[in-house]
Amino acid sequence: MQAAETIAGSMRDPDLIRRAFVYDSFGSPLDVLSLVERPVPELAEGRLRVSMSLVPVNPSDLIPVSGAYRHRMTLPGVVGYEGVGRVVGAVPDHSGLLGQRVLPLRGEGTWQTLVDCDARFAVPVPDDIPEDVAARAYINPLTALIMLEKWPVHGRHVLLTGAGSSCANYIGRWALEMGAASVTGVYRSESRLDGLKALGIEPVHLSDQARIDAVSRAADVTFDALGGSVASRILAQMGVGATFVGYGLLTGQPVFAPDDLRAQFKRFHLRDHLAALSADEWQAGFAELWPRLRHADLPDVQIYPLSEWRSAIAETERPGSPKPLIDFTTGVKER
Repeated sequence: MQAAETIAGSMRDPDLIRRAFVYDSFGSPLDVLSLVERPVPELAEGRLRVSMSLVPVNPSDLIPVSGAYRHRMTLPGVVGYEGVGRVVGAVPDHSGLLGQRVLPLRGEGTWQTLVDCDARFAVPVPDDIPEDVAARAYINPLTALIMLEKWPVHGRHVLLTGAGSSCANYIGRWALEMGAASVTGVYRSESRLDGLKALGIEPVHLSDQARIDAVSRAADVTFDALGGSVASRILAQMGVGATFVGYGLLTGQPVFAPDDLRAQFKRFHLRDHLAALSADEWQAGFAELWPRLRHADLPDVQIYPLSEWRSAIAETERPGSPKPLIDFTTGVKER
């Protein structure tokens, strides 16, 4: 017990600092984000302190910075929803987790060198899960799995927008494993074409409006990541008994339902769904997810040192680029 108390006490070290990606106003991430030093408070009861090692750069991290969800946000904000690190601080009741790799989720922004999180919701990472898989095991995989359980696809024709994105790839791959009759994906970049075919997803280019109309009329379930005019047109084409699930706004524009709407129009927000989960239900979701991720053929990644964070963010704008991840174990000197 004495060792644990000493560790807890060390969290009050006045020389301890953390560096975090903070924004005080909304706008382009490259314009408004700053890597700043922040004080480290005393570690609160029931919490862990995690030294972050690797974080992915996702659209879901950057879209809030642009102000798309400003109505539900308070500034200043810290970027980041997922990532992996090791527990370096714990109050005595949780000292057994020291040194454990975890996902410090559902708390502060993860784009920090040190993240404090609720010990009940820190997700232990199995030893055989690679670091780059663990870092991106939350937003896209969990969203895909929860939606497929909420709206079953067995024997149904599935339509995806934003096909080629990480989340759409998970949905498409796992939908086919769950017995979907077919999966069709609307894509933009030709660099996605071979990958979609390899997954068994029938590709339709974003410019082929006649084909999109046809597959929309045949779809039983649509999972939409785009919003905007394409999503609105798909929804208008879908028939009675079909379901349209909007889970993203990559275009930055809402979905408009027609007056003569025939399909069910559903919205899915991961944060709203998770708010109702107990700690046990939360941990059970990842227990189901890890076996799927062990065997998933995940997209390639490119790892950037912390000093090259601007390049990592810029990479998200390049069609067909590998998933950028930022290595928080490297130096922090800005270029």
